[in-house]
Amino acid sequence: MPNPTKLPTNVTTGTIGHVDHTNSVHSAVNALTVVRQSWRTTAYSLTLADSGEVVEVSSADNLVVTVPSNAAVQFPVGTVILISQYGTGQVTVTPAAGVTIRTATSLTTRVRYSEMSLRKRATDEWVASGDLS
Repeated sequence: MPNPTKLPTNVTTGTIGHVDHTNSVHSAVNALTVVRQSWRTTAYSLTLADSGEVVEVSSADNLVVTVPSNAAVQFPVGTVILISQYGTGQVTVTPAAGVTIRTATSLTTRVRYSEMSLRKRATDEWVASGDLS
């Protein structure tokens, strides 16, 4: 993902303060607002590459996605990861040893096409929300 402090600042020649929306500034803004996707068909443990991404899980079997401890993967506090149940098998998020995941309901998607978000709020503490059973 582009570094927001190093966005290009191309300006149309001869126009003071007018940004040319057909150049790299427009492309950089799009890159910051498009959510990448990855696909999983087996049990999976989140990695740093999943930050800001949708992890789409597609299987007829129920699958587990594990949230690793901060000692194993150092996600920055504030990281958000979306989990999407694309297949008919439910997705359950489970914390690794030492990790706490707070939720109002459960850590399992409700039905096909349900999504949940995971937000890291402290070193080994996450909050899960979304269409959960």
